[in-house]
Amino acid sequence: MKQRLIAGLTGLAIILPGILWGGVPAIAALVGIALLICLEEFAGMAAPDQKKLALAVLAPLGLAIHMAWTWAPDAAPVVSAIGTMLALTVPMLRIPDVEAAARVATRVGFGLVYAPLMMAPLVWLRREPDGLALVFLVLAVTWLGDTGAYFAGRFAGKTPLFPRVSPKKTREGVVGGVVASVIGACIVKQVAGVDIGWGPLVALAVVLDLAGVVGDLAESLLKRAWGVKDSGWIMPGHGGILDRVDALLFTAPLLWGYIVLRHTLG
Repeated sequence: MKQRLIAGLTGLAIILPGILWGGVPAIAALVGIALLICLEEFAGMAAPDQKKLALAVLAPLGLAIHMAWTWAPDAAPVVSAIGTMLALTVPMLRIPDVEAAARVATRVGFGLVYAPLMMAPLVWLRREPDGLALVFLVLAVTWLGDTGAYFAGRFAGKTPLFPRVSPKKTREGVVGGVVASVIGACIVKQVAGVDIGWGPLVALAVVLDLAGVVGDLAESLLKRAWGVKDSGWIMPGHGGILDRVDALLFTAPLLWGYIVLRHTLG
């Protein structure tokens, strides 16, 4: 637990100054760096025997797709289509075994969507008038929810949530995570002044936290199917960067969806 806490505080100390004072460029840079690390970790999980090939496809194409959706959304569908074509073509040409080639191609193709596209909303959120508050909101709800679930599950967890995917997760942990997420959302509203009413804020925090649980389980499903314990080693006690952002990949797009709906309804 001590190692986990130290690693978490160290990571926060690295990213917090950029979030506070760096504006959109800093968020974009932080997300881009995190994405490249996630792609390296995903390549190692998805294709351990063909990691160099998988990474050679994932890194440039994943970054290109992410940047297109972030900065040039009109061109993003074309860039994504070209990336998918290459993700299918390169393994076919480079891997002699047909089944191995198909396995790598499908996993790499999924990897081009999983992190590159789903991390783009973090930059979109920062561009909003209350973008700094929104970024803190999604981070607080996601990471405090995860922390609350960890401690609630550790000290009070009895009922398994989804044992065939993640044996350690419990329903009591989910409840603790929801409570921590709501508290975190309320603190952000009070301190940063996020432009969401109290009632919708609480409901949103609950929905986002539950989405984060699903995101965590989704990555656990991949790791379990591929025989991997952690996505990486970069954060002692936490695993890899992908292990830290798996829930964020679900919560950030949902929060952005709420913002779009708010704009649409006026």
